[in-house]
Amino acid sequence: MTSASETMETPARDAPLPRERFWYPYLLIAPSMIMLVVVSLVPFIYTIYLSFHAAKFGRVTDFVGFDNYAVLLTDARFWNSIGVAATFVVIAVPIEFMLGLAGALVLNQNVRGRSLLIPLLFMPTMMAPIVVGLLWKIMLAGSWGFLSYNVLERFDILPGTSVFASPDYALYALIFVDIWQWTPFMMLAFFAGLQALPLGPYRAAAVDGANSLQMFFHITLPMMTPLLAVIGLLRFIDAFKVFDTIYILTGGGPGISTETPSILANKMTFEFWNIGEASALAVLVWIAFFAFCSIFYQIAKKKLNAF
Repeated sequence: MTSASETMETPARDAPLPRERFWYPYLLIAPSMIMLVVVSLVPFIYTIYLSFHAAKFGRVTDFVGFDNYAVLLTDARFWNSIGVAATFVVIAVPIEFMLGLAGALVLNQNVRGRSLLIPLLFMPTMMAPIVVGLLWKIMLAGSWGFLSYNVLERFDILPGTSVFASPDYALYALIFVDIWQWTPFMMLAFFAGLQALPLGPYRAAAVDGANSLQMFFHITLPMMTPLLAVIGLLRFIDAFKVFDTIYILTGGGPGISTETPSILANKMTFEFWNIGEASALAVLVWIAFFAFCSIFYQIAKKKLNAF
């Protein structure tokens, strides 16, 4: 039996929290929330404001309604940038995904020197984008670049010029650079997921006579689905809005063959000084991503049980 003194000392579970304790969690996150509002929300709201106004050469003048959006949606250059970004994502992300998952499965087999191999594999992802851009600009420079001279020139694939100066090959060169840089990230993210999986289901499957392929499809993939979905979604978003390496390597050229929405928005703002249309472009891309992420979340939650 519980004594009367113990009963008096034990606080009631349903008693309301003191006001100081109630506000304490909000005080802890307040600095981060204020920073997010100042850095992200306020600029975004101002971008929406600019998209409904005639803003050129640094001056915001008349309210034009949806005119900026109408001009943008009828501009062939805008749709070309969407097509370039879509091509970039559709080729680069699945390759990075498959190579990353394959590499993670290999690393998960207790290969020799894994503790040394993992930091070396992660080096491309750790590099600053400007370093990656300059590195591959030198490697693929026309005639004298290491790969240009030993591969493109020697096998007469693209003699006498840089691959980044070719409208037919420049985008694929950028895709190759992106795969080189971000496949290690996918690999290590998936490897961390594999390391966290419980061993019980694998031991039970081994007792039942399941082989490695059956374990992969019936145990590993179902348990890894949440991680695969999240990493795939994040990489898709990041690849679609890639800017830095493209800006350094091609600047959107030659012509507009590698011009993504990010590059186009930069040119609209800092070369054409058409800030209103650039803001409309940014808002349209955000709306598209918001819709895509919402649909992806619902599908992944219901069909894949990923969230």
